[in-house]
Amino acid sequence: MNASTFLQRWFGRGWLSLGYLFLYLPIIVLIVFSFNSSRQDMVWSGFSTRWYAELFNDTEIIQGFALSLKIAVLAATSSVVLGTFAAFALNRYQRFRGRTLFSGMVSAPLVMPEVIIGLSLLLMLVSAQKLFGFPERGMFTIWLGHSLLGMAYAAVVVQSRLQEMSKSLEEAAMDLGCRPHQVFFLVTLPNIRQALASAWLLTFTLSLDDVVLSAFLSGPGSSTMPIVIFSRARLGLDPRVNAVAALTILVVSIAVIVSSVMLARAERLRQKQIYAAFKADSE
Repeated sequence: MNASTFLQRWFGRGWLSLGYLFLYLPIIVLIVFSFNSSRQDMVWSGFSTRWYAELFNDTEIIQGFALSLKIAVLAATSSVVLGTFAAFALNRYQRFRGRTLFSGMVSAPLVMPEVIIGLSLLLMLVSAQKLFGFPERGMFTIWLGHSLLGMAYAAVVVQSRLQEMSKSLEEAAMDLGCRPHQVFFLVTLPNIRQALASAWLLTFTLSLDDVVLSAFLSGPGSSTMPIVIFSRARLGLDPRVNAVAALTILVVSIAVIVSSVMLARAERLRQKQIYAAFKADSE
């Protein structure tokens, strides 16, 4: 190995290591100091789980965490459903009236500041409440805002997978007598399930840590966990915040690992089935 090759290899590894260090070192520090017995941050005075014990007695954080989980699950599910339909329409139907406008409206939340989205939704919901008496700001309105934002991200993820997917599978199913809705549910969805899972996890994470939309759309008694953490951070860092952040990281990490393992097993099974079918046809 010459000097130039050695330098290029270690230069790339060095930059990659610095990138990972920049991304994950703050998370590691947060988890470590969630076990600090001292109330003062960055002053280690011994290992303790007192903040986790106090966390379970903190009603405000527990209620905010539970509300955030409910909204995140609902918003991720609705975002994937709506985003999948939008992506399918844009990918499989190249020409229909209003396609350009529809595509722009689907992609608009990706480039529009969340402050503008939150303010516009707030004005619309306040006007609707004055006219119809519904809806009141709370869990339902936060779910609407998160679904609007998450749908755009889900549509991008699913659309990229649909572009890679061969249309010959759908055409073969239709030649065998399947109707369009049967093709969609029996052929298209099983082939894009990895993209659906990725979109669900992405939108779940976006909803779980959203502050701006939640601040605009929340009402009395409907403060999500990020809003609670943000309000407490303005008054000084609370060690219980480190504990709830560490638990959130643990929950998200477990969800990502479990979904990755399940998707990997499903993909291996699919490859085995394809190989077995190809082998049977060749024989």
